Amino acid sequence: QVQLVESGGGLVQAGGSLRLSCAVSGSIFSINAMGWFRQAPGKDREFVATISRTGSSTDYADSVKGRFTISRDNAKNTVYLQMSSLKPEDTAVYYCAATPYIYSSRTQAYDYWGQGTQVTVSS
Repeated sequence: QVQLVESGGGLVQAGGSLRLSCAVSGSIFSINAMGWFRQAPGKDREFVATISRTGSSTDYADSVKGRFTISRDNAKNTVYLQMSSLKPEDTAVYYCAATPYIYSSRTQAYDYWGQGTQVTVSS
């Protein structure tokens, strides 16, 4: 089993920054890529960012490219999402996810999900 626990969400003003963390535990030997997704009320869950096992490859949704940075510290079994220049449209529940695939932006590829952490950006 793989367990993911997000933290770091909260309320921030537009233009501000926030750092999300995802603690990974369990059978992490089966995990390669990690991803961040978000879901706003009444909308489908959407891809935000993904990172390969070693961190050598990353990909971002166009809506966050240049503003968000995904990283991971495998020694700490933790994945991060550094968010800057936040906009009200970034408001959503943010989910950390894990997949045995080496790289993917598809929600269907991810087998394990955290409980989510709320990010609210005020204008």
